[in-house]
Amino acid sequence: MTSNDSDQHTPTAFIAGASRGLGHAMAAELLDRGWHVIGTVRDITARTPLHELADSAGGRVSVEHLDINEPTHLAPLHERLADRQLDLLFVNAGTTNNTRTPIGSVPTGDFVEVMVTNALSPMRVLEAFEDLVSPAGLIGVMSSGQGSITNNTRGGGELYRASKAALNMFMRSFAVRQAETDRAFVLMAPGWIRTGLGGPDARYTIEESIPLVVDVLLSRMGKPGLEYLDRFGQTVPW
Repeated sequence: MTSNDSDQHTPTAFIAGASRGLGHAMAAELLDRGWHVIGTVRDITARTPLHELADSAGGRVSVEHLDINEPTHLAPLHERLADRQLDLLFVNAGTTNNTRTPIGSVPTGDFVEVMVTNALSPMRVLEAFEDLVSPAGLIGVMSSGQGSITNNTRGGGELYRASKAALNMFMRSFAVRQAETDRAFVLMAPGWIRTGLGGPDARYTIEESIPLVVDVLLSRMGKPGLEYLDRFGQTVPW
């Protein structure tokens, strides 16, 4: 016998923004599928569902400190993870405000908050950790169907829509820079889900949505190029 289970590669996922909600659910789902998971939380002193998951995971879930809006957090975390190879690097980030305000009336500070959190900071994370990702790994971000310019036929949520459209464009450029690699890139549009951001009136639950999201991500492993997909694996128009 030349190999056994201990010789087999156990894939590792890095999920930025995994303390609760969609990120935590992704971590739990990947853990159930045999992955190791590195999840980040903004406040390392606060107890979160991710900590509870780590307690019961037998060492397969680690909790790291990262506020994606604090660039100074990136280098120290990279140093801590320098000996790890990531098969999946995913940033789950989202905030919103002024949901009913026309964009010209949005206060500058509110505009900056949403655009930095939803568009700039996720890309900073990807660029900081991309060198740890396997040459055939997957890099993704949590986008939104509301980032689709084509599908915006109802208006509303102008700032949030714009931030996700900006994220999509940044990811497009990021993927072009790596066009000669075997990496897969995914903009994930999970649908309207009942979370702190989605609200209690959202159509879908985390429990029914996240297994589908993970299915789509894993189906893209080993398939180079960028895709903008919903939780059913259908292409979302730009």
